[in-house]
Amino acid sequence: MGDTLEFSDIYQEVKGSWNDGRLRFGRQSVVYKSSKTGKVDSIPAAELSQAQWRRVCLGQGIKLTTSTGHIYKYDGFRDTDFEKISEYFKAHYKVELSEKELCVKGWNWGTTKFSGPLLSFEVNDSPAFEIPLASVSQCATGKNEVTLEFHQNDEAEVSLMEVRFYVPPGDTATTEEGPEPVEVFRDSVLSKADVIQATGDAVCIFKELQCLTPRGRYDIRIYPSFLHLHGKTFDYKIPYTTVLRLFLLPHKDQRQMFFMISLDPPIKQGQTRYHFLILLFSKEEDLSLSLNMTEEEVEKRYGGKLSKNMSGSLYEMVGRVMKALVNRKITVPGNFLGHSGTQCITCSYKASSGLLYPLERGFVYIHKPPVHLRFEEVSCVNFARGTTTTRSFDFEIETKQGTQFTFSSIEREEYGKLFDFVTAKKLSIKNRGFKEGLKGKDDMLEDSDEDQHDAYLERMKEEGKIREEANDSDDSDGESDESFNPGEEEDDIAEEYDSKASASDSSAEGGDSDREKKKRPAKKAKVVKEKKPRKKPKDSGAPKRPMSAYFLWLNASRESIKAEHPGISITEISKRAGEMWRELGKEQKVEWDGKAEEAKKDYEVVMREYRESGGGSSAPSKKERKKKGGKSDEKNKKGASSGGRERERERTTGIDSFKSREFISSEESSSESDRGKGKRKRKGSDEKEEEVASTPPSSDSGSD
Repeated sequence: MGDTLEFSDIYQEVKGSWNDGRLRFGRQSVVYKSSKTGKVDSIPAAELSQAQWRRVCLGQGIKLTTSTGHIYKYDGFRDTDFEKISEYFKAHYKVELSEKELCVKGWNWGTTKFSGPLLSFEVNDSPAFEIPLASVSQCATGKNEVTLEFHQNDEAEVSLMEVRFYVPPGDTATTEEGPEPVEVFRDSVLSKADVIQATGDAVCIFKELQCLTPRGRYDIRIYPSFLHLHGKTFDYKIPYTTVLRLFLLPHKDQRQMFFMISLDPPIKQGQTRYHFLILLFSKEEDLSLSLNMTEEEVEKRYGGKLSKNMSGSLYEMVGRVMKALVNRKITVPGNFLGHSGTQCITCSYKASSGLLYPLERGFVYIHKPPVHLRFEEVSCVNFARGTTTTRSFDFEIETKQGTQFTFSSIEREEYGKLFDFVTAKKLSIKNRGFKEGLKGKDDMLEDSDEDQHDAYLERMKEEGKIREEANDSDDSDGESDESFNPGEEEDDIAEEYDSKASASDSSAEGGDSDREKKKRPAKKAKVVKEKKPRKKPKDSGAPKRPMSAYFLWLNASRESIKAEHPGISITEISKRAGEMWRELGKEQKVEWDGKAEEAKKDYEVVMREYRESGGGSSAPSKKERKKKGGKSDEKNKKGASSGGRERERERTTGIDSFKSREFISSEESSSESDRGKGKRKRKGSDEKEEEVASTPPSSDSGSD
């Protein structure tokens, strides 16, 4: 038999709820560690006095009793564990593991026995149920009744509120000599119950301390068994047995200190639960403290941890007193140093800014809401890009229970320090390979999709190449769209109506028009944006374009991927296929590249035959329509635009401009010349007459 026995998934009942953990039997002690809170119960082997093996609701259970009066119960064992545990107890603890049967008759009358912190209700010397007196919050008596009220646990699905016992009255002779049986029962309960009563004087009092959670300023009164927070609105009484851990953490500004107290169960205010009590101190604030006890009492009770008169910083005094009364160690930051030289990282959690402290055994976030994550309950961590900017990143922590905590808006300069810390603590990193490649680079948060296979991008590139080749074959006549530039036409119009007009125009308009021009601001030249070319309409009868090497391989491998991963979705198939394609070697990809090249050649042959047979020529292209129109279209556009600009100019000036016969004749001749050649077939004599009509007359005709 080995030196230790370990059992996992062992449950301990805490105020009506079952908490799982690990139990280890060693030669020196029995140790139980809760998975929920991380709290460790250690029972020295020399103090074990009795051990019982009982059948309970969760299989088999063991009940351990110590010589100091403490009782520990652990459930979740198997029937086959009895023999090896019994032999281990005999060999190392010299204690016999006895079997004890519980009463299941369902009777509601019997006898009560007080054994240490337990009240046992027995029927025929067999225990029917047991009540931990530490769970009792209040005890009230009636004529012949005793009522026990219990602390409530929010995590328990069903809570027991109270239990009433009927206590028969004693004999008359007995009651005259001593107290009533009801009073004896009540005193026995209260002696071990967790009933908080502010009796006696406080050990010390700290006035007007700033508290972040719950928010406000409170007077903290230190009693031997509990802590009393007294504020203007609320009062809280915190037993020292509910304190799990103490933290003393420096603020990032190096001028303040946080003192955090972890509580289980939490303190309550209505529906709000406070799992942490956080106090904020200034380093410059000092205090001289005198305990309300004699020096002999201080030495006897606290064994040199405290002295009657103490002085120092306020946060040091509070920490020293709490450490002595709670009997817990104070956790301080370890060796982690951030980019700014502080022991914390500025970040945001649930839309609130705060500080994240990487400690030696966990992470602590302060303050709204406070979070404490032990490394033991962390499943993995993840470094993610910031959602709004690339100058920051997110740090995600996922617990073994599936809960995820995301700390966002962390400066990217903190990445290297945090990554080294997580690696040193041997925490699992989701994207470890990806981040290690980026470590030490300034562009660690830039887009890194280039090194990943993008099937869609590859397909678009292939289709673009094929489309360009098809366009080159269509443009065999040598013309291009470069001759059509709307911006150049607009530039000509802007020059024609520039602020520097010709002398003839200014003389025709006269002095009044000059004054109007001075009053009217100069028009800005219109800037025409370059239009994007329209996409060519798709030919439905054209042959289908060939697939790339990747898609040929994907079609051949899709069924095998489905067979290896039953029920996989379409998106997961594409993702898995991309990973497999990247893992293929060059020799394996050569085969599919050859098939893709053959498919491309076959496509070119079929496409050539399709064009020779007249395919794809049913609708005239934009270039063909422009070729038919020729340069006359450009003239029409210029004439129409110049005429429209002239009419607009007339409307704005409000003056009826005079048009000479030369202007009218030239305008008519230009419109006639812009018509198609097919409509303008005339004889030679008609052409001569047109030339005579179009020639400008002498200057005398301008006076008509």
